Amino acid sequence: MVAQLGERRVRNAKVEGSIPFHSTNSPLRQFNFAAAAAFAAWAAAGYAQSIEPRAYSNAPVGVNFLIAGYAYTSGGLSFDPALPITDDHIRTSSAVLAYARTLDLWGNAGKIDMIVPYSELDGNAAYAGQPVERHASGLVDPAMRISVNFYGSPALSLKDFSRYRPDLIVGASLQVSAPLGQYDSSRIVNLGSHRWSFKPELGVSKTAGPWTLEAKAASTFFTDNRDFNGGKVRSQDPIYSVSGHAIYNFPSGIWASCDATYFAGGRSTIDGARANDLQQNWRAGATLAFPVDRLNSIKIYASTGLSARTGNSFDLIGIGWQTRWGGGL
Repeated sequence: MVAQLGERRVRNAKVEGSIPFHSTNSPLRQFNFAAAAAFAAWAAAGYAQSIEPRAYSNAPVGVNFLIAGYAYTSGGLSFDPALPITDDHIRTSSAVLAYARTLDLWGNAGKIDMIVPYSELDGNAAYAGQPVERHASGLVDPAMRISVNFYGSPALSLKDFSRYRPDLIVGASLQVSAPLGQYDSSRIVNLGSHRWSFKPELGVSKTAGPWTLEAKAASTFFTDNRDFNGGKVRSQDPIYSVSGHAIYNFPSGIWASCDATYFAGGRSTIDGARANDLQQNWRAGATLAFPVDRLNSIKIYASTGLSARTGNSFDLIGIGWQTRWGGGL
């Protein structure tokens, strides 16, 4: 009987990935979908107003994630929501390629991720009362982010992570976007923004049973675009954002999230003249992630603008595929 029981345990461990799960809702079962959820929609949804559940989830150190995704937006301009245009009817189709790796940062769980999006844009809008039309394809500004969970999320090996139980986690991140996207200074609407942006963020999550509640606050700062619309100088105030997520973890490894974000600020100045483009916008969305096998997962996500002061609300739907390796997997 003892031998048979031991044999069953060995078989179960092999099926689940060499380390047995201690519960049907184990963090080891859940972590392999966290990285994709944190940034698969990052570029396609717009850096300043993206909705990213599980951005500060813990994961074993040394694991690599490769993410490929597709997103479609319709309505306002998602890449530069504070662009001073009105009556915008714009559609984008975006392919997203991203890489992430979990790190040990001073004994705490950390992560670095990089994203390179490619998009096609088509639509029309009004600028200074005049109609403008745009058809473009190319790279969107790529971005890199580093994050660290400095409370409640220690750096752990895969073996130690199987015994970890999340409770209260506090973390922070810094995201940097580089001006390498497609840009034509003779055009108002572009895929790239021709400027750098910097986004520090603070995040808190609390897990109780199958539920995780998450809240984040961030500020996005911009350098000047000195070649806007034929050589004008465009400056922009910071965009401030808060977001919240209610996440439910199913025993099978599937998880779902309801998401909301509010962002404000971002008023721009063009050659010293203040534009009437102050942001006061609400977005809401939902995310569903599910496993394909032990090393692969798929995530489906959607969001919509609930209200937008400057008329740049857009609808988003997307899908992402993730694979992982390293860290003793």
